[in-house]
Amino acid sequence: MLGVHCSVSGGLLNAFDEAENLGIDTFQIFTKNQRQWKERLIAPEEAKAFRQRKAAAGIVSVFSHSSYLINLGSADPELLTKSRQALIGELRRCTALGLDFTVLHPGSARGRSRKEAIACIAEQLQLALGAVPGSPVKILLENTAGQGALIGSGFEELREIAGQVASDRIGFCFDTCHAFAAGYDIRSRAGLDDTLAEWDRIIGLDKLNCLHLNDSRGGLGSHLDRHEHIAYGKIGEPAFAGLMNRFRGIPKVIETPKKDDWDRKNLAKLRSFLRPASYSK
Repeated sequence: MLGVHCSVSGGLLNAFDEAENLGIDTFQIFTKNQRQWKERLIAPEEAKAFRQRKAAAGIVSVFSHSSYLINLGSADPELLTKSRQALIGELRRCTALGLDFTVLHPGSARGRSRKEAIACIAEQLQLALGAVPGSPVKILLENTAGQGALIGSGFEELREIAGQVASDRIGFCFDTCHAFAAGYDIRSRAGLDDTLAEWDRIIGLDKLNCLHLNDSRGGLGSHLDRHEHIAYGKIGEPAFAGLMNRFRGIPKVIETPKKDDWDRKNLAKLRSFLRPASYSK
C-alpha cells in the first residue's frame, strides 16, 4: 500500500490516470482547491463515476487531505466558523466519493493558550462529525512540525484532542518530516523504534491509519515543514526502510515535489527497501 498525492487538475477522475501511470494502489487527493474557502459540491453522477473508476482500477485506498486553511483552534470566531464548515464540506465530499478518511492539520493556538486551543479543536471536531452522521469517513489528525503556535507537534497533544472528542471516527496520520522537524530523532533504526514505541505508549499503533513518507530539508527540531525527496534530506534511509517493512498493511503516501518524474524515483527507492513478508521490522 504505497502511493503519492495525486493531482486532480482537470477533474477528480484524472487522479486515477496518474495512479495507473505510477503503478500504485493507494493515493491521496484534494477534493477541492485547498487554498480557497469556496466549497465544492460533488454531483451524484460524479460520485458514481469516481466510485466505479476506483473499483475498476483495483485501488485499495483513496483518501483526502483537508484544506490547509482550516484552523479549528482559531480565536477568531469568523475563521473558526469557516474552518468548521470547510471540514464539514470535506467530510461530505469524502462520503460521496467513498473515500476512507481525510487527513487534517489540527490547528493553531495563536491568540489563546494551547489548552484552550486543544479544547476548541476537540469541540469543532465533534460538531463536524455530528453534522455528517452515519458516515464511515474518519478524520485523521496529523502530527505537525510545530512551527509557530501549531498544535500537534507532540504526540500528547494529538492524544488529548482525540480523548476529548471520544469518537471512533478519529484516527491518526504520522508524517516523517513533521516528526523529525518537531524533534523526534528517527534517523537511525534505534531512533525510529524509540519514536514508534513512544507513539504506541501515548496514542497506540493500532490507531495509526496512514503514513506520510517525506524526507526533511530542515534539521532535527528545526520546526521547518519542508519536504525533501526520499534519502535526499536530513532523515536518510533507515527510517523509511523500517516504516516500509513494519507497516505494510496501511496506506503510505509521499508528498514531495513532483517535477522531473520524482514521484517515480521516490516510489522506486521506497520499494527497494522492502524485505520478504516474513521480515516485519
